[in-house]
Amino acid sequence: MIDIKHLSKSYNDQKVLDDISVHINAGEIFAIVGHSGAGKSTLLRCINGLEGFSAGEVVVLDQEVKTLNERGLGVLRSQIGMIFQNFSLLNQKNVYENIALPMKVWGYSKEAIQKRVDELLKLVGLEAKKFVYPKELSGGQKQRVAIARALTLNPKILLSDEATSALDPNTTKSILELLKEINQNLGVTIIIVTHEMEVVKRVASRALLLENGKVIGLGRIEDLFLRPNEKMMRFLGEDEELPTEGVNIRLFFPSTVSYQPIVTQMARELNINFNIVWGKLEKLNDHVVGSLVINIDEQTSCKITDYLHEKTEVIWEVL
Repeated sequence: MIDIKHLSKSYNDQKVLDDISVHINAGEIFAIVGHSGAGKSTLLRCINGLEGFSAGEVVVLDQEVKTLNERGLGVLRSQIGMIFQNFSLLNQKNVYENIALPMKVWGYSKEAIQKRVDELLKLVGLEAKKFVYPKELSGGQKQRVAIARALTLNPKILLSDEATSALDPNTTKSILELLKEINQNLGVTIIIVTHEMEVVKRVASRALLLENGKVIGLGRIEDLFLRPNEKMMRFLGEDEELPTEGVNIRLFFPSTVSYQPIVTQMARELNINFNIVWGKLEKLNDHVVGSLVINIDEQTSCKITDYLHEKTEVIWEVL
């Protein structure tokens, strides 16, 4: 679907993307995550050919983007929908006209346009707003119009550039549920650029983490959050305060065992007391995972690790 190899881009002498390599599968919801200035929006614009690049390859729908002429880029972009943080609606046109615009540009018939717009208004739940103007809509409704417009030409890929950043939490949740519905029912590959970790946790299956134009994390959401490395923990802003005495053991609970009473069962069977330093449950997409840090004296720590290894599905590490 999308194959990026050793992509680099510079503005003057400033490198904004540094040796990025990632493959995005057809039909998945993929997140590009980073703080402001990380290069995530630039990477997104390289995918649809709005930005050139200094080195590397970007292959989208089996086409190398940098080799396409203007007509080829236009055809490629017709298969890639785009939604933005500021909605980018035309205020002088009503909802129907905003959604219909891409089809008008591509010369579709009036009948085809009306049929498609009505289908999309139903999909995004705005049938009653067909002839309303953007100034009369809420932020969430404006974003639904923008999503409908992005889907007008039946794209294979939908790019979302901070599309929920201007919305309140409840509206964000409803927009993300709509994107999941589009992904599942229409099979559209969705790439979400965001700095909001809650967005990633709610809808993405995999994520790429960028920091100063470099990849600091790439993989399944469950793996990234379940076993965060030092860079990931710094990215999340998590400071870990641990006891300096004894042995600290971090336990990771995959979704298959996240609700099981493994720790209390272990304590009973081994007849061992230990301190729980901290713990949490996280909902990632449709899965719940957990993590826990316990502290035990050095003499009995082997009993804990042997038990975890032999009798549980818990992933663990000695800190």
